[in-house]
Amino acid sequence: MKIKKGDKILVIAGKDKGKTGVVERAFPKILKVLVEGVNTKKKHQKGRGDKKGQIVEKQYPIDVSNVMLVDPKGGKRTRVGIVRKAGKRVRVAKKSNQEV
Repeated sequence: MKIKKGDKILVIAGKDKGKTGVVERAFPKILKVLVEGVNTKKKHQKGRGDKKGQIVEKQYPIDVSNVMLVDPKGGKRTRVGIVRKAGKRVRVAKKSNQEV
């Protein structure tokens, strides 16, 4: 999975298509990411004891295939490649060849 926590991404498919946000958490085993302000749903919570019932907005993970990395240089969406520099694997934006 080439998307990691802290990456700025653009949603390319689904109900939130066109929105941008920052990855808060990555789930590599299930190939999903949790993105700030994307894929929010309202959940009705039942009152328990002295707590009141309420409607809470909750974020849910989105599939990695529905997001693309935003190029740090150009600000447009880009693919990610991996290049070896000084013996280390480095993620590189394909459009600008800049490290991500």
